[in-house]
Amino acid sequence: MTIEVPAEVVDATFERVLNRLASRARIEGFRPGRAPRALVESRIGPAALRDEVVETMVPEVVRQALDEKSIDPIDNPDIEVLELERGRPARLKATISVMPEVTLADPATLKVESPDHSHEVTEEMVERRLEDLRAPMAEITPVEREVRIGDIAVIDIEVEVDGKVVDSESRKATEAEVKEGVLLPELLAVLPGTFVDETREAGVTFPASYSNPELAGKQATIRVTVRGVKEKVLPALDDALVKNLTNGKQETVEAYRNAVREELEESATAVTRMEREQAVVKALVDASAVEVPEALVDRELTSQLEALERSLNRQGMKLDRYLHYLGRSIDQWMADERPEAERRLKVDLVLAEFARREGLEPSDEDVVKYLHEQSPQDEELKGQVGELKQSAAVRRYFASRLRRRRVLDRLLEVAS
Repeated sequence: MTIEVPAEVVDATFERVLNRLASRARIEGFRPGRAPRALVESRIGPAALRDEVVETMVPEVVRQALDEKSIDPIDNPDIEVLELERGRPARLKATISVMPEVTLADPATLKVESPDHSHEVTEEMVERRLEDLRAPMAEITPVEREVRIGDIAVIDIEVEVDGKVVDSESRKATEAEVKEGVLLPELLAVLPGTFVDETREAGVTFPASYSNPELAGKQATIRVTVRGVKEKVLPALDDALVKNLTNGKQETVEAYRNAVREELEESATAVTRMEREQAVVKALVDASAVEVPEALVDRELTSQLEALERSLNRQGMKLDRYLHYLGRSIDQWMADERPEAERRLKVDLVLAEFARREGLEPSDEDVVKYLHEQSPQDEELKGQVGELKQSAAVRRYFASRLRRRRVLDRLLEVAS
């Protein structure tokens, strides 16, 4: 955009800059700030004076121009001064990266595929949940036999990467429950059937986000030596135990079993809805068109990198050291993360456009009401609503959550 600055604004800025420079000038023969302005101007020189005027005038002029046209730039505009001299209007050329236009698909025409799996609650799932609920009350008894699923194995662990043992990850005589979701899948596959003093090995690839940078993104060999086996014996599920587990809310095994099934079915319904939401969002984003600007991706990556650095600092680790362990430079990290950042931004842009088209932007009153509704469900919010709703950052966060909820609800209504 081309911005024209009235001559009176230009002259006023020259005067203001000269007054400021004259008040600071130290010229031989004059007390500080007392030298004639003409002398000060001649000492400064026209080029330096012009630079000072540009630095003083341009940011405010550009900000006003953007506000007048309701332009929200992605980053700082590039400014070229086309004309600037006393007594005449100035002309500036501003090159601005702005949010892109989204060609939004019609949600009613979307074809959303159903998941190829079911979340039906089975009797096996109910029984497994009942076992989990009794697990804290189990008796742990040493046994002289091989390791079985559900046992507590006493093990020595040794982790080797690139031919070297990682001492910080090694353990002696540590207890581990041989159970899905507790042990690494690779270890769960090799431990059952192992006897005391036997050693098993498993190859593992650690995720790039692993907390120990020596292992993050690396392939490793984990050696496990069994030193003992303990069996978990669950208490019998009877009416007395049910009353104990539920503080008297349920009195019979049958009632407790039904309550557990209902809880699992509620969770299954929530998961089914979440999968449906994800499928609808993916269908809408795939069918819509938007070019994500490089500047927006750069801003997202910078924000993500700063968040990673803050997280590492809290753990007493430096970003450069962490990246060194990963064998990546900042530029490589940026390049690797760019596709995912661009994908997230495309989703955000499409959903933001859908929210705008559907009029789903929440008002301040909506956000405050939503905050009050959420507070009973969040221990951190209880008793702090009055204070939190005064924070602009908190209101923006809950506005974003409420907008997202409205968008998903609306999409499920209109998508086929």
